[in-house]
Amino acid sequence: MTINAKAAQSGSRAADIEALVPATCLFHSFSDPSRLVILQHLQLGEHRVVDLTEHLGLSQSTVSKHLAKLKEAGLVESRPQGRASVYSLLHGEAITALLAAAENLLALTGDAVALCPVHGTGTARAAAESE
Repeated sequence: MTINAKAAQSGSRAADIEALVPATCLFHSFSDPSRLVILQHLQLGEHRVVDLTEHLGLSQSTVSKHLAKLKEAGLVESRPQGRASVYSLLHGEAITALLAAAENLLALTGDAVALCPVHGTGTARAAAESE
């Protein structure tokens, strides 16, 4: 699967869409502000769920749900430590590079992303507050 102009040259719309499903799922993993903050914390090193709940001010169940989504996407892994699970990043360098690229793109787009009526900051803030 590639996300580039070659994928668009296959000639079949259904095949083009099918080829992009994994990328869509990956980007969906980054679509929640709480998941992004979790990824930022995990860039600093391993964390237990209780550590992340303290850092984020979210409930344990909410943090656990976000970690499950990140784990399903292959972005984090866990290992048991006593009765707790310790989470860490998989592919940390690639995640850091992707987040840096996103910051660069955001700097280029300016207010266009923030003011988007569907995905803008008001929408993201409302979604984060509903959790």
